[in-house]
Amino acid sequence: MYNTRLDGLTEYPFQRLAALLAGIEPGTAPLVMSIGEPQHTPPDLLAKALGRTALADWGKYPPTPGTPDYRTAVAAWADTRYGLPAGFLDSERHILPVAGSREALFMAAQLCVPPQKNGRAPTVLMPNPFYQVYFGAAVMNGAEPIFVPATKATDFLPDYGGVAPSDLDRAAMAYLCTPANPQGTVASLDLLKDVIRLARKHDFVLISDECYSEIYDTAPPAGALQACAALGEGLKNVLVFNSLSKRSSVPGLRAGFVAGDADLIAKFQKLRAHGGAVQPVPVLAAAAALWRNEDHVEDNRRLYRAKLDDAARIFGKDFGFYRPAGGFFLWLDVGDGEAATKKLWREAGVKVLPGGYLARAVTNDPRSNPGSAYIRVALVHDRQRTADALTRMKHTLSSLSL
Repeated sequence: MYNTRLDGLTEYPFQRLAALLAGIEPGTAPLVMSIGEPQHTPPDLLAKALGRTALADWGKYPPTPGTPDYRTAVAAWADTRYGLPAGFLDSERHILPVAGSREALFMAAQLCVPPQKNGRAPTVLMPNPFYQVYFGAAVMNGAEPIFVPATKATDFLPDYGGVAPSDLDRAAMAYLCTPANPQGTVASLDLLKDVIRLARKHDFVLISDECYSEIYDTAPPAGALQACAALGEGLKNVLVFNSLSKRSSVPGLRAGFVAGDADLIAKFQKLRAHGGAVQPVPVLAAAAALWRNEDHVEDNRRLYRAKLDDAARIFGKDFGFYRPAGGFFLWLDVGDGEAATKKLWREAGVKVLPGGYLARAVTNDPRSNPGSAYIRVALVHDRQRTADALTRMKHTLSSLSL
């Protein structure tokens, strides 16, 4: 016996990618640009912080709510980053540490999705394309996923206000990723306020996934905490997720946080006490040091900006290239994402991800998948290797018939 809801899940994108490329030998100097795993050197601060750890701290079971020092560091960072009013974000009531953001984004559905909403099966709203964890979380908790277009026509952001009222009335959650994965677009402060108003009107929870918030090109992206403060009505119906993985190039540290509605945070803590991964005390201490330091983050941004400069020079306007406002992905229109992915691996030795693996077809026609024409390219390696790979990509893709 097993949970038959698993049957509603497709293979995870990287499993599908492995099957697509099975048996294909890569071209020269293979480089993996399919996964958003930062390869920048972690800051020296991390090793120093871990080196100061008392050995006895490794012998303690980690507390589910984390340490007061960690929560205080996160609150101070958020206060400064978003200009929050004094006391708006309470480190004791509004913040909970999580192991990165992926697991917590999944568990949010266990927290927020009821068996029924207004007498019917609940829905979970998500952009299309989307981070696949959103879909898995909805399906595994018995909700109906509602895919909301996030295409070029909508500036690659979902219009949740345009969802049918009947679907909004039974919505339990809405996922919003800003900066968006994979498109790199950023939700404005006004858009965030509109979605929060909508969540409160229809009594669903906005799940604001902001793990790319500190990787931006020019202007710092707005955040849902900032939007809540601007509305002046507290944090009701809002949960914000962030982590150090991208900000500090430490995906292996598994250190993040969820912040927002005090009632939901209290319930989330109760849920995580029964099954959530918790961070060791030394990890929390090191993570707190990283949240308190901005110098390494600015160095990180400068390197990503330089790689975007190279990408703009190499691609120009080809393949629908645009400079993403946030994040470190290119979202290139190559006509057929799967065909381009195979060609790039075979001829250029560059592994990318077909955009269709990050989206869902909206009809029985596979061409209705809004990501099928695209590939996602992660600019996570050093500048020289990235530029060399992008140059090989441009040469290889130029022979495609679009």
